[in-house]
Amino acid sequence: MLIIQLILEFFKAGLFAIGGGLATIPFLYEMSYKYGWFSIDTLTTMIAISESTPGPMGVNMATYVGTNLMGIGGGIITTLSLVAPSIIVICIIAKMLTKFRENKLIQSVFCGLRPAVVALIMAACSGIFISTLFVNGFTLSLKGINWVHVVIFAGLLLVYFWKKPHPILVIVTTGLLGVLLNL
Repeated sequence: MLIIQLILEFFKAGLFAIGGGLATIPFLYEMSYKYGWFSIDTLTTMIAISESTPGPMGVNMATYVGTNLMGIGGGIITTLSLVAPSIIVICIIAKMLTKFRENKLIQSVFCGLRPAVVALIMAACSGIFISTLFVNGFTLSLKGINWVHVVIFAGLLLVYFWKKPHPILVIVTTGLLGVLLNL
């Protein structure tokens, strides 16, 4: 049953995607491979749209997947499934805030989780990087490189480190470049 799979997968993502929206990307990769609900190219588009629209990235992507598969009701259900674990955990933590703050074991757990979250985000980013800049995955052949994307990426990277433009300006500029270059 699709609805049960959506609820379970997005609840799991919400429970274990510690670190925010980017941490949900590895779970979405797994859903793509395991269920075929969307392709990796579609996932890359979902990430771009989710980053460009208001609201948390993970919530936007959950809503997109649910709506795409089951309409508005599916979007609502996947969104609620993703945020439910956070609400439950926050309620528990708020109830026991003082104990959590002073507990060495809990502090040690969070200390260990930080590098794991960074590793998950880096792994997801490298997958997006490869699928964006290379036509059919990473290749050493010059024919497999999407040169337009490489030039846009390199140009924006240089501009970002040199001028530090506002993210809205970057999003609008790249959206316009996509329209103008018919990417």
